Amino acid sequence: MGIATDIIILVLTSFFCGLIMQRLHQPLILGYIAAGVILGPYTGGMTISEIHDIELLAEIGVALLLFGLGLEFSLKDLKPVKYIALIGTPLQMILTICFGFLIGMAFGWEWKSALWFGSLISLSSTMVILKTLMNQGWLGTLSSKVMIGMLIVQDLAVVPLMIILPQLNHPATGLGILGLAFLKAGAFLVSMFFIGTRLLPYLLKTIARLGSRELFILAITAIGLGVGYVTYMVGLSFAFGAFIAGMVLSESDYGHQALSDIIPLRDLFGLLFFASVGMLLDPRFLISHFPLIMLLVIVVSLGKGFIFAGISWLFRYRNVIPLAVGLGLFQVGEFSFVLARIGVSTESISSEFYNMFLTMAVVSMVLTPFISSQTSRLYSLKKRWIRHEPLESFNFPENRLRHHVVIAGCGRMGFQVAQVLQRLSIPFVVVELDQLRVERAKSANFPVIYGDGGQEVVQEALNMGEAALLVVTIPGIVVARSIISHAKKANSRLKVVARISDPEFFGVFKELEVVDLIYPEFEAGLEMTRQVLLYLRIPVPEIQLHTENLRSELLSNAANSGEEYRTLGQLRAAEQQFDLQWVEINADNPLIGVSIAKAEIRKTTGVSVVGVIRDGNLQANPEPSLCFRQDDLVAIIGAAAARQKFHCLLNPTSDKCLVPESTGLDIVTG
Repeated sequence: MGIATDIIILVLTSFFCGLIMQRLHQPLILGYIAAGVILGPYTGGMTISEIHDIELLAEIGVALLLFGLGLEFSLKDLKPVKYIALIGTPLQMILTICFGFLIGMAFGWEWKSALWFGSLISLSSTMVILKTLMNQGWLGTLSSKVMIGMLIVQDLAVVPLMIILPQLNHPATGLGILGLAFLKAGAFLVSMFFIGTRLLPYLLKTIARLGSRELFILAITAIGLGVGYVTYMVGLSFAFGAFIAGMVLSESDYGHQALSDIIPLRDLFGLLFFASVGMLLDPRFLISHFPLIMLLVIVVSLGKGFIFAGISWLFRYRNVIPLAVGLGLFQVGEFSFVLARIGVSTESISSEFYNMFLTMAVVSMVLTPFISSQTSRLYSLKKRWIRHEPLESFNFPENRLRHHVVIAGCGRMGFQVAQVLQRLSIPFVVVELDQLRVERAKSANFPVIYGDGGQEVVQEALNMGEAALLVVTIPGIVVARSIISHAKKANSRLKVVARISDPEFFGVFKELEVVDLIYPEFEAGLEMTRQVLLYLRIPVPEIQLHTENLRSELLSNAANSGEEYRTLGQLRAAEQQFDLQWVEINADNPLIGVSIAKAEIRKTTGVSVVGVIRDGNLQANPEPSLCFRQDDLVAIIGAAAARQKFHCLLNPTSDKCLVPESTGLDIVTG
């Protein structure tokens, strides 16, 4: 079967290796790389026969990944990092090339090989860092936007490097080719942003109207790969064209749908890319040159890490961002492989140099998920060691906060809570570790501290010891537990309202003595259930009964019969039982023209009329002499059984109010 057999074997091996990595709590991409090593040509046993074909398919994976990246990150999202991307990245590449050149000269290489080495290590891996950010949940943070902005410019820089490096012995010819490449890139960008922004969204809109999801998926795949192929035909990067196509489509109404549909295809072809990287690794070469390879990996990783962190700091990014960028972009990129192949084909570098560089690059890629995941831990240690470092805070009141609300996390939920507290003039402070969310809170004039809410120095700045309430909107259980446990140590009387992301974590919150929990997905499901039952004309009291039963079941099951949770469920149910309900007085209603006193509503049903909206005006606590009119909205309050009697008073022929004829009664009156 040829290539089909190779793909089947590769997918199966990647699945089992990925499963092992998942069990070991490691990134899946390490499993994919391991599968490539196992099936590569250097390990013996079962070997992929069509390695070159797999590498070609892997290029599609790179293009689809960048296409998806373009769909997810619009031009508006990249505005905050435009200066470091457009100015900082060329500076970083120049410094890294010089650094690599010095390494080469120190090892006694000739100047041309040293310059090639510096150029090869100046690029970082878009594919590896994107998958790492996805696995860590960092996509969308300012740190990730800085990294992505710099990676995009690096990918663009591959084109001039591919032209300049082979022409080192013929500089005059190289300048002419380079100028032509810049003209092509400029023409492509202009045509995409002036023609593509109108043509591609219109094309998607037309296809979406046909109502075929299969055709829609095919269309977005064709757009991403088709535009990439056009850029390849004119001498530019295939992946670069796919990225630009994604950015153009991200501004359309169908950008989010296109992204959700392309993700499975992107991940499948991405698997082929990481497996192809593993196939390049020769374990025998690594073992025989282990000291040299590891020395190069350590020196290059440290040097690139410091350069990236320094560039970030130079462009005034503070706190965790320089550390995250340095620990994220230290590796060597996949486009360096393409560049290295050109070096071998033009005899600019030797085969031994190519194998040495290739092995070092693959090892740096494998180390990326491990090292990048240490960002938060190292930043926390830095905060602990450097106590005098001032915390960034904005819009803080001059007087010391007391009896205030602390909101941990300023995502959608935290932002909404802060908005309401601000309108009610209730003192509060927000703590957030995402710089982008901090900027948003700052713009909304919220008092906000940049930092990790679980750190002692941050909790001191929040004055947690005198806080009245802690609201934890962060879904991650590890972070939430750290914040709550440290807050309870500082203030044992502190009340806590927390978000729970999974019913399995009820036990964790029980240990922390937190009973006021919000499960967003469950509440959304209850609200959807209410809307469905209202549409089906189920009486409101019955709807309330069913939804509250669901809530009670969730609380009792998740709490393992804990009395606190059972009591909480009963309190919430009782609160809903006496909730306010609005009833419209329709035509032919028996109450029309009858006063509240004459109707004796409280005596006959048990509910109280607490308000009437008439002609758009609210009459609270209406007089007993008020007579009901058609189209009045009447507010009643009472137990569920009382509201049911009131419903039957207004609708005596309702199925819920009729009883068997043998009783001699027509209406249930209690």
